[in-house]
Amino acid sequence: MKNQKTAIMLALLAVLLWSSVAASFKIALRGLSPFQLIFISALVSQVFFFLVLVVRGKLRPLFSMQVNQFVQSAMQGFLNPFLYYLILFEAYSLNPAQVTQALNMVWPITLALLSVPLLGQKVSWRNLWAILLSFAGVVFISAQGSLDGFEKTNTTGAVLALSSSIIWSLYWILSTKDKRDKLFVLFWNFAFGLFYLLIYSLFCSEAVFDFQFDRYFGAAVYVGMFELGITYIVWIYALHKSENNAVTGNFIFLTPFLSLVFIYFILNETIYATTFIGLSFILLGIFIQQLNRKPGKLSSLS
Repeated sequence: MKNQKTAIMLALLAVLLWSSVAASFKIALRGLSPFQLIFISALVSQVFFFLVLVVRGKLRPLFSMQVNQFVQSAMQGFLNPFLYYLILFEAYSLNPAQVTQALNMVWPITLALLSVPLLGQKVSWRNLWAILLSFAGVVFISAQGSLDGFEKTNTTGAVLALSSSIIWSLYWILSTKDKRDKLFVLFWNFAFGLFYLLIYSLFCSEAVFDFQFDRYFGAAVYVGMFELGITYIVWIYALHKSENNAVTGNFIFLTPFLSLVFIYFILNETIYATTFIGLSFILLGIFIQQLNRKPGKLSSLS
């Protein structure tokens, strides 16, 4: 049954939880490698998805998929969680959280660009303005408070953060063609993602499974529950209850600004004025780009 008030409350809860994870990434990465962080968090979220499926009595249909559906999950799982989070966490390990999370926000713009060759869509003047505004935002964010700040920004980390937005956009394009139950999709995507991570671990020189059950491990568990697990389901349920997905979906753009609050109070990072300016440019670009979409499409981007 539709209930817009419930939908808004759930959407705000999801936004609050997602806003907290950038700080958790940095805490976990103080004691874990990017691989260890994604492996622990993906495993935690996979266990969570399995338990939800058990409670909902959906185990039997979970294993009755067609071959092409397994292929879909194999491709999606390679992009997310495997490749996307390996790249994103490496980016977080190289730059301040405020820089990485803001640069990662350009993905709706990269989605618009990739939709041209992959979905046959056209680039309008409005799209071009959106792209210019967003990349102006990237320049402001990379400045870290002053012209000298460019020297403080790790170029590799910035490129990885922007690259992660491309990976996410590719994942989104693939997932739009997947009509299965969202819980089934998440379970099998993460199952394949964990399989790829195990293969990847064979080629790592570091002792990837050598970690302690300390606060860094706890932060990784938090990431698994609230970046990859519970919050996805809360968001999906919010859209399911919503009478207007376009309105509900707009709340997702509060996330980067709320995230700066967590970053400031938990990580004690100095939040630069250029971060706010750059983030505002990026979100303005996203807003302009979304004006080309039909009502209700905005929320599907989240």
